[in-house]
Amino acid sequence: MIIQQRITWIALVLLPIISCKLASHRQNELAAGNKSSVASHPAWSLQSNIYEVNLRQYRSNSSFKGFQNELQRLRDMGVDILWFMPITPISLKDRKGTLGSYYAVRDYRAVNPEYGTMEDWKALVRKAHDLGFKVITDWVPNHSGADHRWLTRKPDFYKRDSTGNAVYAYDWSDTRKLNYDNRELRDSMIDCMKFWVDSTDIDGFRCDVAGDVPNDFWKECISTLRKNKSLFFLAEADKAELHTAGFDATYAWSVMNVMYGIYAGKTTLKQVDAILDSLERVLPPDAMRMYFTTNHDENSWNGTEFERFGEGYKAFAVWTQTMKRSIPLIYSGQEEPNKRRIKFFEKDPIQFGKYELAKFYSALLHERKQNPALSTDASFKKINAENDSALYVFVREKEGHKVAVIINFSRKQQTVKIEDDVLVGEPTNLFMGVKEKLDKHHSFNIEPWGYVIYDYDNK
Repeated sequence: MIIQQRITWIALVLLPIISCKLASHRQNELAAGNKSSVASHPAWSLQSNIYEVNLRQYRSNSSFKGFQNELQRLRDMGVDILWFMPITPISLKDRKGTLGSYYAVRDYRAVNPEYGTMEDWKALVRKAHDLGFKVITDWVPNHSGADHRWLTRKPDFYKRDSTGNAVYAYDWSDTRKLNYDNRELRDSMIDCMKFWVDSTDIDGFRCDVAGDVPNDFWKECISTLRKNKSLFFLAEADKAELHTAGFDATYAWSVMNVMYGIYAGKTTLKQVDAILDSLERVLPPDAMRMYFTTNHDENSWNGTEFERFGEGYKAFAVWTQTMKRSIPLIYSGQEEPNKRRIKFFEKDPIQFGKYELAKFYSALLHERKQNPALSTDASFKKINAENDSALYVFVREKEGHKVAVIINFSRKQQTVKIEDDVLVGEPTNLFMGVKEKLDKHHSFNIEPWGYVIYDYDNK
């Protein structure tokens, strides 16, 4: 779920000031954790990627059984981790729209009959595993739906106002906020999550509104669930201390919110670097960050990647796929591409058929999978460019492998000059599939919103 007021254009204009305060704030957040992560990342996650499955909107007749037909196509494209938006039943009370919010959970131990049965879900997970995918599900720990049975059977599981009514946060009137001061609620939540791991063999969780749930709960929860299986945990939050609680990855909101302003001319690349530098001072060295150009919240509430990034949408996608610490996300329909906002509370299926961007995303996903230089723990070096207000140039390296990325974040053609020795060589141009000789002082032009990825491995 998303707090729609998270950022405004006014905030973007004030980011030079905000970024200075951000570093101080996050240093305070992380002080108790001594900047050391307690996460033990699954080995398969370091060069992985995430594909968010909006099953309700995937096809006009979406179901667990039907989605099995998509698996081979997505595997061929290079997808590794399938993140399914909530598959649990949706509350009827105070329901929004016709179908309600995926995040108003009526039962934490059942599947939404809209998609099929529990056996259908288990069969989908097995098939996904057979093809080499990992599967994570969306988990909603901050609140339940407005008619969850706990409201009557376990009233102390909920936060209540002065009159005794269960409360909800923001405008989420179809939900009720859970009370983590209650020991039994904590045990019950962990037990429900354990049910999905033990019974359906999933590989982890994307945890909704994770930053509003106490950190000490996450420490206990994640360590308990990892006792018998190496699981992947993604937090829908931008808080450094969640990494010390055990999360593998958090959302890169603070960075992406600046990037959203680049296309509109509201923010600058210097502001991007200021945010990145501030985060390096507070994030644990192995912290992963999920980068994206869209997801279910961004698409439905803030606009498609085409609205937000215009003709530069591919340049920004390349950036998210190759940045330091990044575990990149692709949302349902981006490979088509879907160019409209998808309704949130109604049936509004994506129109698949052409997959015009599948080749583009496939090149990025396979390069990440094959080249350790794009691993989340690979080094990152920003290269000075003559016009650094438009050009963003960096090199990633690990264990003798190297990738260079050059992106023109502007509406004008730019000239790239090879001045740094680290760029010299005969790398393969990823998207052209040919080797190029890069000598010192060599120069070439790059088109508006253009991008180049150079792979220095011998191929």
